[in-house]
Amino acid sequence: MSEATAGHLTVVPQDVAPVLDLDDLLVRTARGDEQAFAALYDALGPSVFGLAKRLVRNPARAEEISQEVFLQVWRTASRFDPDRGRAKTWILVLAHRRAVDAIRHDQAASNREDTYDWVGGPDHDVVTEEVMVRLEHEQVRRCMEGLTELQRESVNLAFYGGYTYPEVAELLDANLATVKTRMRDGLIRLRDCLGVAS
Repeated sequence: MSEATAGHLTVVPQDVAPVLDLDDLLVRTARGDEQAFAALYDALGPSVFGLAKRLVRNPARAEEISQEVFLQVWRTASRFDPDRGRAKTWILVLAHRRAVDAIRHDQAASNREDTYDWVGGPDHDVVTEEVMVRLEHEQVRRCMEGLTELQRESVNLAFYGGYTYPEVAELLDANLATVKTRMRDGLIRLRDCLGVAS
């Protein structure tokens, strides 16, 4: 829309979307502001869904995960500290964790079905194999707990989420060189903890 003003032509832009301050929206959500939460959902819903779908490869499951993530955001928004990171990163890390948990849950359910779906009985020692796998998983979990938070998040995103180093740095809102160094140090600690020969 144009307006003539004192011999000058002034152009008034239309349909310019306001820049949203996601950190502010999340802080307001923590105070129970439903409009802020709705704006946050509109702004980040597609990113959360895209991340979940990329990991679980099932649109219906990704929708469930997205809903669970935003329910968690509504309930735990007060835990967000804008001095320690950005709202988008915080929410995408929640989404990544929720998707990885869903993958593990679905895999465990599938494994249980396979274990009890005997036709003529198992052709190998299922119990021994499952015990060994559980012990290995428990050892990995214990070793992961020995890492710093940045190392643990970086390793999870790269190895379980399939992200590249630059993507991990962006998701964690951290310097790329720092992420690479922390991941290298974390992997060395994991190797030593697991007793894997280099």
